[in-house]
This record gives sequence, C-alpha cells and structure tokens, in this order.
Amino acid sequence: MTRHATDLTPHLKRGLAPLYVVEGDESLLVQEMTDELRAKTQELGYSERQVFTVMGAHFDWTDVFAEFQSMGLFADKQLIELRIPSGKPGKEGGQAIEKLVSMVQTFHEPGQGAVLPDKVLLITLPRLDKLTKSSAWHQCLESAAPIFVVQNIERVALSNWIVQRLAAQDQRVTAGEQGAQTLQFFVSCVEGNLLAAHQEIQKLALLYPPGELGFEQVQQAVLNVSRFDVFKLSEAVLSGQATRVQRMLDGLQAEGESAVLVHFAITEDIRLLYKIKSSMRTGKALPMVLKEYRVWGAKEKLFERVIGHMPFHVLEKLLQACHRVDGVVKGLRAPNWPENPWMALQQLAFLCAKSCSLSK
Repeated sequence: MTRHATDLTPHLKRGLAPLYVVEGDESLLVQEMTDELRAKTQELGYSERQVFTVMGAHFDWTDVFAEFQSMGLFADKQLIELRIPSGKPGKEGGQAIEKLVSMVQTFHEPGQGAVLPDKVLLITLPRLDKLTKSSAWHQCLESAAPIFVVQNIERVALSNWIVQRLAAQDQRVTAGEQGAQTLQFFVSCVEGNLLAAHQEIQKLALLYPPGELGFEQVQQAVLNVSRFDVFKLSEAVLSGQATRVQRMLDGLQAEGESAVLVHFAITEDIRLLYKIKSSMRTGKALPMVLKEYRVWGAKEKLFERVIGHMPFHVLEKLLQACHRVDGVVKGLRAPNWPENPWMALQQLAFLCAKSCSLSK
C-alpha cells in the first residue's frame, strides 16, 4: 500500500513490520525517514545492521539471501537495508526481490507468536516511473509492504517548508512584506537543493538566538559561504563596470556559487528599478519611492543615477531578459540565449551593465 512520508511516525507508534519500502528523489527527506526507522529499530533492540547496495543488473544476491537464512535461536535482531539507487534491479534482481518478499512472509507468518520480527528489511528506491511501478517485483512489494513515497518539495511549497523548519528551532522571519522578501531570497538561493536549504537553516540556528530573523541576517548568513560577495556583483552591474563584472562572475563560478543565487542578485535590482520607475510615473518623488522600497546607502546613490536616465522601455526589455535566463539556469532552453547557465548569466550581466553605463 502506498503512503505519504508523513504517515511513517504514526505507523511506527503502532508497531514494527518486517518489510518497509521508501521511494523518493529528495535525498535529505529519504535520509530523515530512514533515520527515523533506524532509530525505532535500535530502540526495540535491533543491534545489528547490514547494508547492501545494488549496483547494476549483475549484483550478487547470495549474501542477501544468506542473511535471511541465518535465523539462529539466540541471534540478535537485525535490520537489513537494500538500496537500489537506479530503481532498475534488472530481471534477475526483480526475481530476487520477489524471493526476498516470499522469505519475509514465510519467516513472519501471522500466528507464529513473535511480538517483533527477527529481521526487518528496508528497501530504498528512487522515484519510479509508471512502467517500473507496474513490474512484477514492484507489484509484489506493494502487496506485501507499506510503501512510503517521499514527494519532491517544489518551489511553491518551499517557503512553507523553510518556515516549518525554522519554527522547529524556534526561529521565524519577520512578518509582512519584509518576511516575504526574506523567504523569496532564501528560496532563490536553495531551490533545487533541499540539502543546502537544510544546512543553511541549521546555520541560522548556530548564528542567531531563537526569535525573529531579519532579511539582513539571513542574507549575511548565506553570503558568508562565499569569498566573492554575490551582491557586490550587482553593484558592479549597476555601475556599468563590465570588466569587474566579468572578473566577479569568473570568481563566483570558480568557487562553485549557485547560478540561481547570482541570477537572483541581478534580477532583484532590475525588478526593483522597474517598480521604482513605475511609481515615479504616477507622480511620486524619487526620494520618497527609494525610502518606500528600502533602498539606502551605496545602492541608493547607484539607483538615483541609473533611474534618472534609464528609459522605462529598456527596463521592460531587461526584465524580459531576466525571465529568459531564469529558465536557462533551471535547465530550460530560451531562444537566442546560451544553454550554459553561466554563459547566459554573463550575457545578461553585460546587457544590464551596458544599459546602466549608458545612464551615466
């Protein structure tokens, strides 16, 4: 029977089954789920643990079967983990899995009087396609074991996931628009890498006490991992310093910085310039608008210079370019843009820097 990942905790409170299957591509969530199961087996006296990783279709299943057949009278209870990273055990592997299921059911038939199974088998698989799920070996697993499926955390749900994880360590972002901005920044930095998100959240617990987190605190925590400050790049772009922009992009790429984060830094400035220009077109004064959008310090002077001479239609074209490159850094193709994310970022940064340079 297929279940959601959140169903594991209540399931384990009711008892322990001899066979579990965990499926999913989010390595962090799969790890947390299997850790919970391991902790439960240790609590119940399963002092031994064996791990087998099936690599390729010619894996030797002999040792796996031997572990199940060694049922000594005084043997310690044992957790056996079978990891199949590809999700494709092959024909021989599929038959072996069906045999293992049969062995589990034979050793733990109802009415044998055992309170707990002597051995617990945990099988971990990636997210499977429809064809694989319809295979005989997977159908066999479905009929014999609870299958816990770990769903991917998509972008629309990532903000709530971050909020929940922060709450678990007694932290929260500020309320209102500033909190939304903080979450948007966080999501853009870690989207597509849940493990990185988890590590950054843990870092916040180490750096700051329980309570409210401001945008600057979250921003600084993320920036501390880079020798090249990605937000200094936006200052170079706004200043129209093409040579400096190239040097910083090369440095950020060499350090392994996230292309998503670099795109966020460039796009946020263009989006903010667009909003400020739009407000000014309604008759608002520039100083008032800059204060409204919390632009101050060195960036305030840069914005004052650029916004006064940047035509609105140029900002519209730059925003469209940012949208195209957003797709590129996430693996999509865009007409007239390089497929390589860093080449696309370079082209975008040069386009923005050139436009800002003409505004001098």
